[in-house]
Amino acid sequence: MKYQEDYIFWRLAYFLINNQEYRIIQLSKDQNELWLEKTENKKYPLIRLLRYDLDWSNWMQRDIERTAINGENIRKQVSRREMNVLNVYVSAFVPVDDYEYIIQKPFDHPRLKKIKVDSLLVSRQSYRDVIHRIENLFDDSINLNEKDEFHEEEIEQLKQVTLTKAVNRIKTEKALFEFGKPFFTYFFIAIQVIVFLLLELNGGSTNTSTLIQFGAKFNPLIIEGEWWRFLSPIVLHIGIFHLLMNTLALYFLGTAVEKIYGNSRFLFIYLIAGFCGSVASFIFSPNLSAGASGAIFGCFGALLYFGLIYPKLFFRTMGANILVVLAINLSFGFTIPGIDNAGHIGGLIGGFLATGIVHFPKKKKVLLQSLFFLLTIGITSGLLVFGYNNPSAIVDEQSIFVMAQEHIQSEEYEKAYSLLIEYMDSNEQSAELYFLLSYVEIKQDKIDDAKENLLKVIEIKPSFHEAHYNLALVYLEQQDLEEAKKYANQAVELKPKQSDYVELLKRLDR
Repeated sequence: MKYQEDYIFWRLAYFLINNQEYRIIQLSKDQNELWLEKTENKKYPLIRLLRYDLDWSNWMQRDIERTAINGENIRKQVSRREMNVLNVYVSAFVPVDDYEYIIQKPFDHPRLKKIKVDSLLVSRQSYRDVIHRIENLFDDSINLNEKDEFHEEEIEQLKQVTLTKAVNRIKTEKALFEFGKPFFTYFFIAIQVIVFLLLELNGGSTNTSTLIQFGAKFNPLIIEGEWWRFLSPIVLHIGIFHLLMNTLALYFLGTAVEKIYGNSRFLFIYLIAGFCGSVASFIFSPNLSAGASGAIFGCFGALLYFGLIYPKLFFRTMGANILVVLAINLSFGFTIPGIDNAGHIGGLIGGFLATGIVHFPKKKKVLLQSLFFLLTIGITSGLLVFGYNNPSAIVDEQSIFVMAQEHIQSEEYEKAYSLLIEYMDSNEQSAELYFLLSYVEIKQDKIDDAKENLLKVIEIKPSFHEAHYNLALVYLEQQDLEEAKKYANQAVELKPKQSDYVELLKRLDR
């Protein structure tokens, strides 16, 4: 029976590490105690193997208690709600006194309610039955060599093969997370901080005109041909809080993605995700928008792709945290007004698809990568064709209003006039648009048209005091003092503390 127990111990270790993909988390100095972990295994995420020749049952009882305490410490480290430990003794003989009652049922520590220990004893007289029980637990064959004697060299060789398997798996998994060093993550962080300072120096990062000038996503201008606005919003941020939140998110997510996929792949993923986020926002949100959020959600998409290819490793390392944070961010987008959730979801999908195109460093899956490429081209092309062919569906009144004001500020009255007329011909007209159109017409000396539109404003919204005031000015320009006084008086009634209105009425009274 020479070295038979040592062989069984290391054969079990090899079976669990190689066949069942358990990982070594603790190994004693004498290499006779081995703790293995596999969080994906629901029944026994933790296994302890001990090669020790038992003598008395009271030692076994105390050892099981120590096993429960160590298992509880590990449970806390991996943040599991509850955990079962499979505790396997490999011994030449059974204890000399009564011991069966100790291992007949799971051990519940009186103070540690979240940990349970199931113990098995593999001895010379019972090893076949216990090995068979272990095979049934894992639904796999251990292929135990049942000869009575083994040479020391055989045991050493089996030990080295087992430990090498464990070490190589750790190295392989670690290499997946350390392919590249972050460069573009820090580059984009620096760029967005610099651009934010430029925004602040040129009118402010919350100023609509400044944002449009620097390249924010603005549907009317994209329709006019400024396609680069699908990319430029990635480095723009609206307010210091927006910048800080996105910079922090980019630091944590960007570095993780760039380490996994490398610099060039990260750059591709980040830009495609940002582009797809802007395209989705272009189609589903007519509002002006800016920010790296779409590209950052693309980093979530890249990590989800990692989970698709390596699901066990993903959920064992970062999966649960990633899914929780992603769910929280998406729920904020659906519940808090002003958040461009279309851009977030577009970026998430874009990042996932872009990662599928480039796949992993030094690995190729041509069919899968081709499928992701075709999906990306098909989805983005379809959205862009729809958007450019249906401008009325993706441009709202607020966007037209802002665009017209931009033209007015630049004294481009003809552009403002054409924009307003084109929109109002195919959409429901509001008092605000009629008023803005009348202002443009006044600047173009189209006084009669302006008067007609101001009367429409008052018809739609009688409380629109600015329309009454402008209409009084128009009648004054046409020397119709009676009508001018009438509308000036109404303006003052609606806004009695407005000095311009009061002054005009006094002039007309004189």
